[in-house]
Amino acid sequence: MSFLRASLNRFPGVKSQLKRLRERLLPATSVSSRYVEIDSARRDSESLRLVESWKASDLPARQRALVERQLKEYRGGASVDVFDVFTAALRRIDNLPANGSLLEIGCSSGYYSEVLNVNGLPLRYRGCDYSDAFIDMARSIYPGLSFDVEDATRLSYQDAAFDVVVSGCCLLHIPDYEAAIAESARVAKDYVIFHRTPVVYGEPTKYFRKQAYGVETIEIHFSESELLDMFRVHGLDVLATFTLSENVDPHDSRKGNASRTYLCRKQTQS
Repeated sequence: MSFLRASLNRFPGVKSQLKRLRERLLPATSVSSRYVEIDSARRDSESLRLVESWKASDLPARQRALVERQLKEYRGGASVDVFDVFTAALRRIDNLPANGSLLEIGCSSGYYSEVLNVNGLPLRYRGCDYSDAFIDMARSIYPGLSFDVEDATRLSYQDAAFDVVVSGCCLLHIPDYEAAIAESARVAKDYVIFHRTPVVYGEPTKYFRKQAYGVETIEIHFSESELLDMFRVHGLDVLATFTLSENVDPHDSRKGNASRTYLCRKQTQS
């Protein structure tokens, strides 16, 4: 499998075509498929209709099946881009405290705790998610760790409760994403990582309806300039940006889309 992945990475066009074919034939096993852009007149109603999608009871098992394959390869020494970028962001923190605390918001089944262990990063992991089903699975797989059912826009934790807070690829599914950014900043003592964030540049924020592991949900692609402004408004300075993928508009190089991870530090209070 590792050899196949490495071979496909040499031919991104073929890899992209195979991914699209899998999404059409097996939408229930695909992370994302069947994107339909939502026009501005329907954004609020569609966001409200799909806000509970990630609570679907059958979604955790479908996601975990993919995760288990990735973790097996990663434990064996293979490169997994989303894991590599996550750890690269953590390693960019100069004063990362030994045995420091880390909260992952949108933790799903808690599998990023294993990514920390594989890399020998000595952080005390805690996870929270909006979905009871995901948290039930996380507690059963990792009984020695702490997991909570939480709303990312109204976290129950104290101010500055964690050395590092990770918004784990959940911001894109939260209609009130500014509140989620504010809460991530509030409960962080020093650093916030917004991991696997879809952005567009040269265009306004876009909303999509899509299939995620066969479940219909919403996905937001943020105007990058607006998102960075929002970070600053809520007291976060971007220290480093990591790009997982990027596509430039072939007709206008000022436009494009990307998946990025942002390492932010809380601004010093004067």
